[in-house]
Amino acid sequence: MWTYLLNRLAVNIPTLFAILVVVFVLMNMAPGDPVDAFVPPTAVLTDQQKEVLRHEMGLDQPLPLRFVSWLQQVAHGELGLRYKDGSPVLQEIARRAVPTGLLTVAGLGMGALLGVLTGLISARAYRRWPDHVLSVLAYISISSPAFLVGIIAMYVFALQLGWFPSGGYTDPGDESWRNILYHLAMPAMVLSLQFIGILMRYTRAGLLETMSQDYVRTARAKGLSPQQVLFRHAFPNTLIPIITVIGANFSALIGGAVFIETVFSWPGMGMLFLDGIESRDYPLIMGITLVMAVVILIINMLTDLIYSRIDPRITLR
Repeated sequence: MWTYLLNRLAVNIPTLFAILVVVFVLMNMAPGDPVDAFVPPTAVLTDQQKEVLRHEMGLDQPLPLRFVSWLQQVAHGELGLRYKDGSPVLQEIARRAVPTGLLTVAGLGMGALLGVLTGLISARAYRRWPDHVLSVLAYISISSPAFLVGIIAMYVFALQLGWFPSGGYTDPGDESWRNILYHLAMPAMVLSLQFIGILMRYTRAGLLETMSQDYVRTARAKGLSPQQVLFRHAFPNTLIPIITVIGANFSALIGGAVFIETVFSWPGMGMLFLDGIESRDYPLIMGITLVMAVVILIINMLTDLIYSRIDPRITLR
């Protein structure tokens, strides 16, 4: 296993470096001047004053030198200071990481549970009405934009029915876990909607393929009940593609969280990232990109490790 981890690190480190280089270059190619976003709209600065600000912010240095300087800060455990207010980027990210982590994990958990469950039901009811209904619902969920579903869900379940709050992390003065989970329920469900449809289709297809194998027919011929055939023989052999879909969609959930956090005013890293883009806060954008890329690469490594635990025939090299 240690050989595998070293090999993955040898691949992931250049991958991470390439991601950071691309984001840094594209970010600096974008139109606009961070100084204009840093200065209040009512303030009028001369060109000389703007040049002084650019020098203080390090924007007058060549692009490669600025990137190397940022990497040196990362090597010392720092991500720089925000252009907007001078606060440490690492502290800002750490403060927003918990809400984003809760939203992503809740969305992943809901999606995995409901996606696998509906896939099992659909496969068991193959070509009958439950299969047709669930397949149609899966296609609808896959094709529905998350931000649009979020707006509709907020209007129906929050503004009209009053079942859930319309947004926010907690109510003022009440930061209990019960209140946090109450605010989390609707954003997490909206975030997981597309994932449920995707996982349902993969689970259904995997089970139908497995149920046609010879060893499943043998289990049926031995007189095992349909539940025993499904859960002892068929379902365990579909876990590899299911885990593949879960791992692959984790990064999609992180990306979707940006829009969901905006719709529901969820104070996570997604809203912070959008704030950094609007204000052209380069250190903040690079810091969030680094953290997200590292998390996704770690999830991919963990997915491979889970493969080897589930199926001993898979060898990690």
